[in-house]
Amino acid sequence: MGTLIYEMITSLDGYINDAKGEFDWYTPDEELHTFVNEATQPVGTFLVGRRMYETMVYWETAHTIPDQPEFMLEWARMWQARDKIVYSTSLESVSSERTRLERAFDPDAARALKASTERDLTVDGPELAATALRAGLVDEVGQYVCPVVVGGGTRFFPDDLRLDLELASEHRFNNGVVHVRYRVR
Repeated sequence: MGTLIYEMITSLDGYINDAKGEFDWYTPDEELHTFVNEATQPVGTFLVGRRMYETMVYWETAHTIPDQPEFMLEWARMWQARDKIVYSTSLESVSSERTRLERAFDPDAARALKASTERDLTVDGPELAATALRAGLVDEVGQYVCPVVVGGGTRFFPDDLRLDLELASEHRFNNGVVHVRYRVR
């Protein structure tokens, strides 16, 4: 059975972007990106919402951009090699390999997918993750907490959610980011 993980880079005040929808306040450096690459090795499937897919599909062709550092090429290879399920009512098609489009997130189908795989899965994007969290599907929650307060934007967690968590790991990076991962009890 796979583990379903919800994990993102956030501001210290718990936002994944600022009030303008921007994420320009932080870009992972080599140390952080390498850590994310290693942590993502066990993942076999990315479950993503439309906005997250539109951000992440960059990695489908990132290897064609000249002078990419190896740690970024490694992430691109992982993205390309993993299965992706995009949940969207507005996308007409997807442009990446190993990707299927679903119109709605079905908790029972996600539960069956978890039960049928030996690899981990991630749920990516706060709206999609909120649905999975409310359905009791998420096994682990992680945050890469950046040393910045943005004062508003899209929250990492929905306001109406309560979770009982147990600290599984923590890691500090030289750039001030702290990674915390919790198991959902």
